[in-house]
Amino acid sequence: MIALDIFSDPVCPWCLIGKLELDRALESRPDHPFRIVWHPFRLNPQMPPEGMDRLEYLRLKPGAAEAARAVVDRAAAMGLDLHLPARQPDTTDAHRLMHWAGLEGAQSRVMSGLLRAHWQEARDIGDSAELAAIAGQAGLDAAMIAHLLEGDADRDEIARREEHARKRGIQSVPTFIVADTHAVNGAQPASLWQQVIDEIAGTAGAAGEG
Repeated sequence: MIALDIFSDPVCPWCLIGKLELDRALESRPDHPFRIVWHPFRLNPQMPPEGMDRLEYLRLKPGAAEAARAVVDRAAAMGLDLHLPARQPDTTDAHRLMHWAGLEGAQSRVMSGLLRAHWQEARDIGDSAELAAIAGQAGLDAAMIAHLLEGDADRDEIARREEHARKRGIQSVPTFIVADTHAVNGAQPASLWQQVIDEIAGTAGAAGEG
């Protein structure tokens, strides 16, 4: 298997599009070689725990409104209707959930749930009850997740991993690292990922013939 490390934040609009495109590629190549690991990278590490009004956030965040409009258009082209919550959430707890999901091999299912909740169902993914429900829908123990979210477990771990990513040169999301070597930035089309998978398969096939 080949590592595909993905640095993302579920409130990042291009992370939504990027995952949808990647998923389409993986579905078309069910024998793909990737072992996917999701890593935390908060767009707004200084966001207050209670979040903030979304319109106020768009007003204060340079380029956010333009990006939102571009994503709405891209999503519509992919047949996706967006319905966002009234408040922009702090995603620290969402990343804690993703960390725990990694221990259970459920990261991609949980990330799908987080993206769907925020972008399509207008749910507050900064709310512990919503996060526990998303965890349960992904096959995790919702009661255990709710209990963990009541405390500070792994907050320092999320901050440490995020700082490590920034030191590695990660500056935006989504960022994909293939085989710990090749960086792919942004929401790439499914065709690019299909090409990458086919090239890896071709290389492996040639090596096997040698």
